[in-house]
Amino acid sequence: MRVVVVEHEADAGLGFLAGWLPAAGIECDIVRPYLGEPVPGRATGGLIVLGGEASAWQDEQYPWLPATRELIARAVADQVPTLGICLGAQLMTLACGGTVERGRHGLEIGVASIDPLPAAAGDPLLGHLLPGSPALQYHYDVIAALPPGAVPLATGAVYPNQAYRLGPAAWAVQFHPEATPEIFSGWLALGADRVAAEGRDVAALAAAARAAGQRLAGTWRPLAEGFATVVRRQRELAGG
Repeated sequence: MRVVVVEHEADAGLGFLAGWLPAAGIECDIVRPYLGEPVPGRATGGLIVLGGEASAWQDEQYPWLPATRELIARAVADQVPTLGICLGAQLMTLACGGTVERGRHGLEIGVASIDPLPAAAGDPLLGHLLPGSPALQYHYDVIAALPPGAVPLATGAVYPNQAYRLGPAAWAVQFHPEATPEIFSGWLALGADRVAAEGRDVAALAAAARAAGQRLAGTWRPLAEGFATVVRRQRELAGG
């Protein structure tokens, strides 16, 4: 089973998912449009769109974003298993009729608590989620309005739209289930001046992520395994 992965920058790769997905029987075909690789028109087996520093509407600075939104919209319409993470979630939101804007409460960063909503019960990806589950956050933009028909699955104290399901096989998560503490520390190093200007303690954020490493892995591996199960199920339904 193979899925297409759209990677927006070298520092925002699959992280934990690079091990969890193959262990669950999923192979990843990584597309790197920042290196000039074209975004495909379709992703038949499955689609994962990762995060990045871009805003979901910055088409001039990141010219592959329109094609990525089109790919997401087609995958959702075709009921291809799809997972959008942070920027990927925001691109899904725009592609499918929702709204993304700059967060009114500023930067959300570090280990934060995610709480499941009632609709998460029994969900293939988030049905395991417990109140106060830890998740790594690093975003300035937010999902302000969900696409029509989206089902809210998780919320948080700073920004409410943390996860939703759209149709039978598409999910968007605002947080970073894929990010290892090492990846997060790398993001902090790259954005240290900007993060410090927001009044945040860079060293403390990195230390908190390291301390939560095992809890993060235990919380989000079931999401990856659930996505693999959906990919397998959709393939069986298609007669693959």
